[in-house]
Amino acid sequence: MKYLGLAYYNPEKFAAMAPADVEALVSQCPPLDEKMRATGKVLVAASLTEPKDWMTLRPRGGKTKISDGPYTESKEMVGGLFIIEADSREEALRLAAMHPAALLGEEGGWGVELIPMDFYLG
Repeated sequence: MKYLGLAYYNPEKFAAMAPADVEALVSQCPPLDEKMRATGKVLVAASLTEPKDWMTLRPRGGKTKISDGPYTESKEMVGGLFIIEADSREEALRLAAMHPAALLGEEGGWGVELIPMDFYLG
């Protein structure tokens, strides 16, 4: 079974952190990411740009309307994603718990949402 992991953060909380604290936090991520990848179960891992660079495409009047910015109003934003393949729900939870957003950054509102996937086109 494949699972999509969405790594969330709270932009307001993250922006309120001192730059040195952000640097100290972010510097811990690469070794944790590498530990997760070393399991051989990570199919995709990515960090996303700031929401100001996002685009939204929606059908409107038979045409695709394109607009700037995130598509929802939310206190939390997706800052990264990963796709893992696991043999069980328990294994998926164990793997997702290795992600930096599940371990660090409480002060920045970090967290992970793990979603089983019905369809995957690799």
